Amino acid sequence: MNYGKFVISLDFELMWGVRDKKNKTTYGENILGVHQALPEILKVFRQYDVKATFSTVGFLFFETKKDLLSNLPSLKPEYNDSNLSPYNGYFDQVGEDYKSDKYNFATELLLEIEKYPEQEIGTHTFSHYYCLEPGQTPEAFRADIEKAISAAEKKNIKLTSLVFPRNQFNEQYLKVCSDLGIICYRGNEHSWLYDAKNAASESHFRRALRLLDAYINISGHNCYADEYIGSKTPFDIPSSRFLRPYSKKLSLFDSLRLKRITSGMTYAAKHNLTYHLWWHPHNFGANQKENFIFLEKILQHYSKLNREHNLQSINMSELAIQLKKSKGK
Repeated sequence: MNYGKFVISLDFELMWGVRDKKNKTTYGENILGVHQALPEILKVFRQYDVKATFSTVGFLFFETKKDLLSNLPSLKPEYNDSNLSPYNGYFDQVGEDYKSDKYNFATELLLEIEKYPEQEIGTHTFSHYYCLEPGQTPEAFRADIEKAISAAEKKNIKLTSLVFPRNQFNEQYLKVCSDLGIICYRGNEHSWLYDAKNAASESHFRRALRLLDAYINISGHNCYADEYIGSKTPFDIPSSRFLRPYSKKLSLFDSLRLKRITSGMTYAAKHNLTYHLWWHPHNFGANQKENFIFLEKILQHYSKLNREHNLQSINMSELAIQLKKSKGK
């Protein structure tokens, strides 16, 4: 495929993905704001003819707490840190359905995504499963993904792409993914700054450098050739850049943040490589005006690169399918 690819993935999780770090009083605006932000994201993607993969936690496929609780896996992760598991008391905080609990249910948003057939719904595991935390096992991971696939199938959605929660990529789980029909996943940037680690192994130093890397080129453009992505299955479509949300404290440096992204996109377009941008819908839940202005600048740059260098927007599974066909696999 002799052209550059622009891949976008969004980790769609609501409170399920931040429950152990944030609570409703400190993060509620972001979570509730998703219900306004996500439909607008879809509209602006359509406006700029951009495709994306919405990697969705399986819990979000259910309309009611009763239905969710009746479809849990029999084998659950037994993290050493019980706070990581939604199966240890979190359901007590969950409302009865999506109408009464916008923090944990989002049926109407999944229906909204389905109105845009160019967009893909992928999996972010069933329970926001942490693949590197002590206590989890491949067997529990398999049970989790099986339930995610089952929940999606009931909505006539076939899951073929995966994003590991917290980017906790675990190579020993790739065979499980392949066995269950997952053809691609989002890997991490090829820099030690982004090596997959569990929470206990992470350091403030790496976090600080990653923040700096969002503004100044420390780790490189993180663009990837078809030969690398297609070298093994499931296909690894690594991240290039996390789209950090607007920060009033750092807004003076937004021109650098934008240049960091657009320069990588340009490099990919000129060298026929893949550039993979990602974020969470809840990152746009607050400061929506500022975040959408910034996103439009990125998408305007994509349109320019599409005209001048044939950079193509493509979702994760589409890219995997094209690579599979090109290699005769």
